[in-house]
Amino acid sequence: RRRAFQARAHTHAHTCSRLPSTMPKKGKKAASKICNEDVPSKRSKTDEASTDVPSPLSFDSPASLFQSLISPMGLQPFFQDYWEKKPLLLQRNDPSLAAYYQSLFQLSDLKGLCGRALEYGRDLNVCRCVNGKKKVLNKDGKVNYSQLKKDFDTKKATIQFHQPQRFKDELWRIQEKLECFFGALVGSNVYITPQKGQGLPPHYDDVEVFILQLEGEKHWRLYEPTVPLPREYSLETEERIGSPTHEFILKAGDLLYFPRGVIHQADTPAGVEHSTHLTISTYQNMSWGDFLMDAMPGVVLDSIGNDVALRAGLPRNILMDTNSSHSTAKQLAGFLRRLADNMEGQELRSMDMKRDFISSRLPPCLEDGSEVMPDGKMPALDDTVRLLFQDHVLLSVERSEAVMDEPAELVVYLLHSLRNNREMHMMGQPEDGDGHQDHPSEAQGLKFPLSHLGALKQLLSRDSVPVRDLLLEQESERQNLALALWTEGLIHVC
Repeated sequence: RRRAFQARAHTHAHTCSRLPSTMPKKGKKAASKICNEDVPSKRSKTDEASTDVPSPLSFDSPASLFQSLISPMGLQPFFQDYWEKKPLLLQRNDPSLAAYYQSLFQLSDLKGLCGRALEYGRDLNVCRCVNGKKKVLNKDGKVNYSQLKKDFDTKKATIQFHQPQRFKDELWRIQEKLECFFGALVGSNVYITPQKGQGLPPHYDDVEVFILQLEGEKHWRLYEPTVPLPREYSLETEERIGSPTHEFILKAGDLLYFPRGVIHQADTPAGVEHSTHLTISTYQNMSWGDFLMDAMPGVVLDSIGNDVALRAGLPRNILMDTNSSHSTAKQLAGFLRRLADNMEGQELRSMDMKRDFISSRLPPCLEDGSEVMPDGKMPALDDTVRLLFQDHVLLSVERSEAVMDEPAELVVYLLHSLRNNREMHMMGQPEDGDGHQDHPSEAQGLKFPLSHLGALKQLLSRDSVPVRDLLLEQESERQNLALALWTEGLIHVC
């Protein structure tokens, strides 16, 4: 469902699946634990080109990180005037910012990274634009640095490095905060292009794009969209796109933003040894249309239980009748109007988008490289607790699977990304030895009866909550909830 952002050599398989766990037996309110095998990826001890270059970015909060990334532009004018509307070019001429950008990823990093069993196609592409088309120059198997450098130097080939946040701690740190800010997956690619080289033909993307120029210079041309806010990536011909609406040179420390759909191409000017830029991409399949497709099955399912007209049988032989489309559409339109009237004030339930996001995103980037474990003392009824990693937690109300003769019922899942696998971020699913994809990653977290929803919302919305004040009927339920969250590493006693 989601493709790895900008990495067009492979797709990112759908990564959410239904949790197989069952409800606690009647009378027992403790949570049932699910999918807790993985541990959070620690900060790498072999992060190539780790430097002591001070960061000009603010990591105090997700909003402060994004604000410092687009500085001196403010958040309000950015989202009011540019987001999904038009490109933004920030040319800064700031040596300290240029040095920091260069520390994120540079050409010299490739030698060390090639010693980490990189593979063509999966980890990087070698390509160039030839007569308006992308020509892929990948070899087979693992990447050899000498051969890679030779292709770069002699064939004027661009090196497209997929998802460098898997290896670069500072990019992990940045993109994890951006995923918290946008509430959406954030992928990245690095493009390294020699002088007079161009890696990709004119094209548009299905993601919002932020370009950080890390090394050298890049000549950019942007064109009017042929499809506003598209849902698919597509190449465009020079004849179709006309003249550029914007043309400029990006230098180290500069930032460019453009919405999905903006046609673009870029090349390294003559006289510039090489260009390295980072593409940060987000908001793929995050439109109102996507949300409707995700939420409507739950709305219909709930309404079927309350509206006998929706449970009435279809006209006989309707699936075989080629002449019934008009009357059928009219009947469905009437049902949709009734659904719309009933939706206002109703709490919509995401079917897949929440799970896709929470199971696929980056884990927290912990400064000391430690694992998430129960923190401090075990909570008691008289303690006050606060929720940890709030930006990595979400609630999802879903129907449980029917068990034996018992009907399915609504339950609440507290899902989190604390133990997600950093090394697989935006890379799709790993393959087994036979070349088949393993089962999709399941979201991690805890499942509770629906009666716990109010208490969980309390913890998510307040800085701290006395255990005794949790919105549950029994004291034992309050303490069991606190213990379950503490065991998962999600709360701390104040």
